[in-house]
Amino acid sequence: MRRFVRREFDVLLCTTIIESGVDIPNVNTILIDRADRFGMADLYQLRGRVGRSRHQAYAYLLLPRHGALFNAARRRISAIRRHTSLGAGFKLALRDLEIRGAGNVLGAAQSGHIAAVGFDLYCQLLNRTIARLKGAPERPLIDVQLHLDFLDLTPDPAHEAQAAVIPRNYVEDESQRIGLYRKLAGVAYASEVRDLQAEFRDRYGPLPAPVRRLLACARIRLLAAALGVKSVATDGNRLLLGLGADEYLMVKGRHLRLHQHDPDDRLAEIEKRLRQLVAAKEKSDG
Repeated sequence: MRRFVRREFDVLLCTTIIESGVDIPNVNTILIDRADRFGMADLYQLRGRVGRSRHQAYAYLLLPRHGALFNAARRRISAIRRHTSLGAGFKLALRDLEIRGAGNVLGAAQSGHIAAVGFDLYCQLLNRTIARLKGAPERPLIDVQLHLDFLDLTPDPAHEAQAAVIPRNYVEDESQRIGLYRKLAGVAYASEVRDLQAEFRDRYGPLPAPVRRLLACARIRLLAAALGVKSVATDGNRLLLGLGADEYLMVKGRHLRLHQHDPDDRLAEIEKRLRQLVAAKEKSDG
């Protein structure tokens, strides 16, 4: 390493150890082999080893010629290529959060406390704590998982017709998009879903279909919570309402059957069936 710094040779072949604070101003080019195997933070740190002086720098991310990339790896590479200006680190951190799970408001693909409870429940716990500190009434916890096999909840869906997400071309700024996901994950009342829908429309224009599906998912979670249901899943035409420990809410001893096939129509059908069950429960309780 010292000989390289003294310019006794022009190429240094090394491991990722160089990402730990190595500062060599005269280095202007880095080649990262199998960049698809690195995380966002690693790629950002490795890229930052060049261009530490006034000279133009270049970072080449080498990928397998014919190898297929995982969707997450492809999204990481795309984000690294996109964010190259000053302040890119913060935007990359937000994009990394979205890729690892914030885009899927039903997932728990995070780290630390978020991994333990899931992104949506984590946001609700945070909102409850803030409300308690402000002396506001305690908010209910909506701990309902959705597993709908006809929807794609990933941040970069392959088919828009099945997407339930906030598209990047609708809300371009990463921090705003993550903030909206956080609001959506933290809703506890139907009025908050309506307010969020109005906010989308006022700030960003008419709602695209993926956002409308995402809001429908939020309403379904609220209805399921009112029934004491812990999970809502679809298995073909069956609607599975899980109560926990392999126990299900059934109607006349059978799972509910869905008749619609289009994703939007199927979401509307699920919402309608849950509303009917909630109305029946309220009538029987009253």
